[in-house]
Amino acid sequence: MNKRRVVVTGLGAVTPIGNTTDEFWNALLRGENGVELIAKFDTSLYDTKFAASLKNFDPLLYIDKKALRRLDPFTQYALAGAEQAINDAKINLEKTNLERFGVVFGSGIGGIKTLTDQHFVFFKERDPKKISPFFVTMMIPDIAAGNISIRFGLKGPNYATTSACATSSHSIADSFMLIERGSADLMLCGGSEAPVEEISLAGFNSMRALSTWNDRYKEASRPFDKDRNGFVIGEGAGALLLEEMEHAISRGANIYAELVGFGLTGDAHHITAPEPSGNGAIRAMKEAVREAGLQLTDIDYINAHGTSTPYNDVTETKAIKTVFGDHAYNLVVSSVKSMTGHLLGAAGSIEAIATVLSVKNDIIPPTINLDEADPECDLNYSAKIATKKVVNAAISNTFGFGGHNASLLFKKFLE
Repeated sequence: MNKRRVVVTGLGAVTPIGNTTDEFWNALLRGENGVELIAKFDTSLYDTKFAASLKNFDPLLYIDKKALRRLDPFTQYALAGAEQAINDAKINLEKTNLERFGVVFGSGIGGIKTLTDQHFVFFKERDPKKISPFFVTMMIPDIAAGNISIRFGLKGPNYATTSACATSSHSIADSFMLIERGSADLMLCGGSEAPVEEISLAGFNSMRALSTWNDRYKEASRPFDKDRNGFVIGEGAGALLLEEMEHAISRGANIYAELVGFGLTGDAHHITAPEPSGNGAIRAMKEAVREAGLQLTDIDYINAHGTSTPYNDVTETKAIKTVFGDHAYNLVVSSVKSMTGHLLGAAGSIEAIATVLSVKNDIIPPTINLDEADPECDLNYSAKIATKKVVNAAISNTFGFGGHNASLLFKKFLE
């Protein structure tokens, strides 16, 4: 039996550089910077005083005021992205078999604001009856997927993924498999994160993962640069509508690209540091190309994990060179985290969207703030400005704490 083919027919994005897919994509191509000083809480005691926060996001465009009070910000972002993707795909829900339409939508952390708010209530009052009855259902990471399903009546497979920075790439891979094996015809997938909170910043500062360039915060997210010193935390959500190819064609859908392969591996090495040789990343990229039935030389672009941390950027570069050999120097590699910061569990989704649009439009977003590359980072990173290039096939990489590796491979759609 031939495998069912899977295409991308809808996109939705809420990011630090734009609250719609078009805004996000155009900002990427312009090289806009989403990093700013944190204003929502006092950062005087923090080593890092900046983040890539959302700007002018209005949840009331998607959620009524009463419901809003019962939704953590990460779920608000998820619902916004999901509605955008469904609208973009021009799905008529009344004429769609909703039992064949599922949701896999993840979050690395879930409702951290709700958790900390309720923690303060409990320890201030010392009265368990003061805890909100919505505490649990606002906090748990799967609740974004649940709310998307309820909101749109989607009755197919419905669950969440949680694998740190690889979370939403795993949600996309799982959705691909569910359609490919015949368990669904449409899947709404992606990830959401709202981690710009006091406790999150404190935790990442404590582990020395964040940049501390407070006097140069606009330049702090600088993947592959020799002066990089940590990532910049970001927030937002990305949603993709995956659809079985014949189903999409039959309804005249606009097809952005085809998802043709993925690779999922584990480092089995360290809770935060990548395996030094890049073995997990190597195997993930190789498996994505193998499953797609492509040659290594068919790949034109790699949307890198590119976190701006000392270990990741060198290890990922090493892995790319190991997989692609001489062809690595023909590739364009770039990191949108230079503009959006690191959206943790949502990173894979917005970066998959950027990869899909690169394939669709034959243009690659830049890596901004790349002034002088690390000597061990010697590939073409599309420094400073977007690169116009025919992109027939592209890989999106995400690698998470715990040694979770995911590579997604998209190509131009041809019937």
